[in-house]
Amino acid sequence: MDGSIIIQLVLLIVGFVFLIKGSDFFVDGASSIASILKIPTIIVGLTIVAFGTSAPEAAVSITSSITGSNAMAVSNVIGSNLFNMLMVIGIAALLSELLMEKKVLDFDLPFLVGITILWAVFIFIGWDITNIEGIILLVILVAYIIYLIYTARKSDDANNVEKPKFGLPKSILFIVVGLVGIVLGGDLVVDSASAIAIAFGMSETLVGLTIVAIGTSLPELVTSITALKKGENQLVIGNVIGSNIFNILFVLGASSAISAIPLDSSMIIDVIFMIFVTVLCFIFGKTQDKYDKKEGAILISLFVVYMAFAIWRNYFPF
Repeated sequence: MDGSIIIQLVLLIVGFVFLIKGSDFFVDGASSIASILKIPTIIVGLTIVAFGTSAPEAAVSITSSITGSNAMAVSNVIGSNLFNMLMVIGIAALLSELLMEKKVLDFDLPFLVGITILWAVFIFIGWDITNIEGIILLVILVAYIIYLIYTARKSDDANNVEKPKFGLPKSILFIVVGLVGIVLGGDLVVDSASAIAIAFGMSETLVGLTIVAIGTSLPELVTSITALKKGENQLVIGNVIGSNIFNILFVLGASSAISAIPLDSSMIIDVIFMIFVTVLCFIFGKTQDKYDKKEGAILISLFVVYMAFAIWRNYFPF
């Protein structure tokens, strides 16, 4: 293997480490400040933690949008959302039965299906995501967060405030260090992934759907496995759905609000497959209020087939 490729692979790994650890630092610092300000734990989880686990995707896609790597900006979100639904839920369901809360089935999951379809409609209108459409996605995100906070404050856990991990100065330091790590990590991942794609004859779309998407989804996977070990199975579903909602509304919304993102019509299969998987996960959950081993195996199999198709399409385009 060429020496320059090895260097780019090392930089890619370093970028992922910066992204993931930066997200951890940011979430810890922000959560601590929220606790100092007496913000309920449940609201922190619904907003700060959800944003934190989507921060790697945001850093990569926004950086890609600014630098003109539009294919990676979008394919990163598609690949990340597919990995979350097919692999994170699939692996978790194989390890332990995942029960679904009524609120998730009645609102959060249908909401994810709705915004996924809305985003697809934006794309099919002109094969791009315009600045206005990006702003619309961000406005929906603000409305969603307001709804989450409103419903959370009415719940029994509204007055449960977590003890701060750090004092105010250390919390601010963690936030600053975390944001620096996220930004630097995003730059490293985009630059090195693009270089690797060129060296191996891979398209930006393929790199975004595979290497970058899986790498930026590691926080969701690690968080879900940790939750399973603690017996908090429902957190897995909440983590995945929340992350996917933030990916579409915030990551794509912010990226396209900064710079309109044109798409190649060849990505129609990826967009349709993402809609199909989101609807399938809704159907699986709605039919029996849970994800079991059989459904976990189906989801993982779909991911393997899709990855094989994405790689085959790159080298044998139709």
